[in-house]
Amino acid sequence: MGRKIMFTGGGTAGHVTVNLALIPRFAEAGWKIHYIGSENGIEKQLTAPLEQLTYHGIATGKLRRYLDWQNVKDPFKVVKGVFQAYRLIQREKPNVIFSKGGFVSVPVVLGAWLNRVPVLIHESDLTPGLANRIAIPFASGVCTTFPETAQHLPSGKSHYVGAVIRDELRQGVASRGRAYCGLLPASEAADAAAAGAAGSSQTLGKTPQEQAAKADAAYSANPAKLVVSISGKSVDAAEPLAAMEEAERVETGGVKPVLLIMGGSLGSRAINKAVRSALGELTRKFSIVHLCGKGQVEPALETADYKQFEYINEQLPDVLAMSDIVLSRAGSNAIFEFLHLRKPMLLIPLTKAQSRGDQLLNADSFKSSGFCEVLHEEKVTPETLLAAIKDVYENRAAYIQRMEQEERRDTLSQLYELIVSSARE
Repeated sequence: MGRKIMFTGGGTAGHVTVNLALIPRFAEAGWKIHYIGSENGIEKQLTAPLEQLTYHGIATGKLRRYLDWQNVKDPFKVVKGVFQAYRLIQREKPNVIFSKGGFVSVPVVLGAWLNRVPVLIHESDLTPGLANRIAIPFASGVCTTFPETAQHLPSGKSHYVGAVIRDELRQGVASRGRAYCGLLPASEAADAAAAGAAGSSQTLGKTPQEQAAKADAAYSANPAKLVVSISGKSVDAAEPLAAMEEAERVETGGVKPVLLIMGGSLGSRAINKAVRSALGELTRKFSIVHLCGKGQVEPALETADYKQFEYINEQLPDVLAMSDIVLSRAGSNAIFEFLHLRKPMLLIPLTKAQSRGDQLLNADSFKSSGFCEVLHEEKVTPETLLAAIKDVYENRAAYIQRMEQEERRDTLSQLYELIVSSARE
């Protein structure tokens, strides 16, 4: 009988992507693969295309840090989930369980411990999240992305492996990304706009300039005064970009640079609002691909230079390949992928009020290494956003040079071997 592995992790895409990177390795090696997730979470959606695994949905409750009526009911869901996970593990008898964290993972780790099945946990952030902190005492070991994470773990349980990068991210093709997003060279886009885009559904409604008229009015009123401070440097947010635009259009054959905006798998209303307020200025310089989050696409804003998606999965490697700079939250998985792909980034981490502060630590770590610029959400306005994006783009060569000095580790192979060695016979 072949060896068997169970994966768990979910709630956000960040708690699934490492599993998605590992699953093909185990499938190639002939392992039977099972996944325990929530009954209707994003992990079920992301793993659905994978024919090589069997998915099991269990009851689970969210681990909240704030007062909510659901906090009364959710412990009962967790208890039910532990029982379901225990029965599943008892029946399937896996050799090992790999947990990527998230609230769904807690019942699975407890069920594995009750069945005496070894569990390896992966922690992406600099400090362990709440779900992993609960689960760590019941695990055999914890694989970390940051070496400093060992300071926050029990002695002997930490295994520093680095960031896990999915193989498919290295295989992106920029031309495929442009085709998927419908981005055209600037000259063709202007012709299409003048012709009404032949009735295309991608150009419905008002232009970004009209939607952002209120913000643009402030620029035209007194552009010389719109100087903001980014990391101690004064940057003119409204400085005309005509000279730089013209030089680069000659250099690139009329194709605008691409700004990829990612607010996380659940989206970010704060980032979305700021970006859309500044669209008039941003689309003068960039073609924008905006991953808005579920239910946050605004079709009326769509133009030849502003493309919106709730989420991109299979085509993400191609979209990343075509992107020149990235605006993103500061989740560990995502920012390490940008680092590996040498993508200059502007990070807007979740605030302390929105999270436990892990993204703030991640962003500070990357900024201290010279890989990114950081704009804190409480300071985000159309003006500061424009200035920060401009600063990252104009200094992109320096960011890339520093990224090139960072060693690329084969973390995926190292993690695979560690899981295999932890499996029971």
